[in-house]
Amino acid sequence: MGSAPTEPVTSPVGVIAGGGVMPFAVADSLEARGIAPVLFALRGACDPARLARFRHHWISVGEIGRATKLLRSEGCRDLVFIGTLARPALSDIRLDWATLRVLPQVWASFRGGDDHLLSGVGRIFEREGFRMVGIKDVAPDLLTPEGCLTRAAPDADAGADIALAREVLAALSPFDIGQAVVVIDRHVVGVEDIEGTDGLLARIAGLRQRGRIRARENRGVLVKAPKRGQDLRFDLPTIGPHTVEGASKARLAGIAVVAGNTLLAEPQAMIEEADAAGLFITGVGA
Repeated sequence: MGSAPTEPVTSPVGVIAGGGVMPFAVADSLEARGIAPVLFALRGACDPARLARFRHHWISVGEIGRATKLLRSEGCRDLVFIGTLARPALSDIRLDWATLRVLPQVWASFRGGDDHLLSGVGRIFEREGFRMVGIKDVAPDLLTPEGCLTRAAPDADAGADIALAREVLAALSPFDIGQAVVVIDRHVVGVEDIEGTDGLLARIAGLRQRGRIRARENRGVLVKAPKRGQDLRFDLPTIGPHTVEGASKARLAGIAVVAGNTLLAEPQAMIEEADAAGLFITGVGA
């Protein structure tokens, strides 16, 4: 599942940056701790406007040779993967010579789920002498604390829904399907798939609108948790303002995530939006 480094994280840290706000939140967290971030931005995913204020290089998926040369030139030993990335087709990957040398490993990584892909690519970098680290190592302040973060709190019914959802996610873990499930009144009404959490919540909202879900409004919980056995250096569950907006449209009571193993995107804005909507957000023990 990945463990904390035996040695402290060294500066600078290479941040392999996908889409969304999290790469920049990680970079800000590193800078606040006196550690220099160097962002290696994935073309087609990372936001160029937000990227501009950090030291950075652009790379494409499949350019392992170019990436390793740039990482060494910047003096980065420790690397972290962060941000969203749509799984590319193999035919769309720009391969360099170094990638061709490890093509069997790349191919094997693509044959599993997202966690398998990320951990497989991480192992390739580790064979090149780099050390993959996790958010717990570089930006622990971005992880969900245990307990309720909002004015609203889960009641006994929500607690029962959370417990069932966690059992469902644990059972689904071996299949690498998703990291989220919605349970309403002890009924599983949706599981995350390739559309992600936003797509899951949009489906629940649509089912509500069509009368397929007859439970009262403001009942039910979105629960997110890492898969069992998942390498926690890669692809941690993330929630943010968009998650709250989706949960509100789905007319749920709240959101529960595993404390210490879930990332918070724009936490202040997220909590304010949840309070305005009357939703709870809670971190539960692992």
